[in-house]
Amino acid sequence: MEGPIATWYAKNTGRDLTRFRRMAATIAALAPAGSRILEVAPGPGYGAIELARAGSYRVTGLDVSESFVRIARENARAAGVDVDFRHGNASAMPFPEASFDVIVCTAAFKNFTDPVGALNECERVLAPGGCALIYDLRKDASLEEIAAEVRGMGLSPLNAWMTNWTFRTVLLRRAYTRDVLEAMVTRSRFGRGEIRLDGIAFELRLSKPPAAGTFLRSAASA
Repeated sequence: MEGPIATWYAKNTGRDLTRFRRMAATIAALAPAGSRILEVAPGPGYGAIELARAGSYRVTGLDVSESFVRIARENARAAGVDVDFRHGNASAMPFPEASFDVIVCTAAFKNFTDPVGALNECERVLAPGGCALIYDLRKDASLEEIAAEVRGMGLSPLNAWMTNWTFRTVLLRRAYTRDVLEAMVTRSRFGRGEIRLDGIAFELRLSKPPAAGTFLRSAASA
């Protein structure tokens, strides 16, 4: 998204920050203080900002939209938090290996042109022992479930209609079935993952094994 569309999206999603705060709380329960956290495709940056508020983390956001990077930086300044928002592609991340302890991606995975490549990049930049969480729309979410979700967003009638229309005609078509998602994970460098259902969305949890000898070193120093 670029230009006016990105601005419209930012205004609509910023009306209700509940899901971003819930996501930040989930990450905060997993990540110790000082963790390096990457949000892939943060859009206007609301999730990354909530992560920065949730603890003493080093938070980075990577988005392919230059408009979203600009908007996210403005939102972070207004919120008084330090988040490093950068422009870049999920399937070719501008980071060295093992740069992050936790990676999160919300409502964007279905839009990636190279989803397996994005999974591979997540695995590459994830530190040993780290985890990645991907949240997105379920392909089998019903129109009734979607309508109920939109009603809870507190949108104006026109924006609610447009959001419902976008879900029905665009987002559901791009969404993945469980079988397709599992197949992509199997083909990726992760090899396996855990899928949980949450309302109209799914949560895909992926992990990278600790480096060899990590447990032995920790036990010896205990």
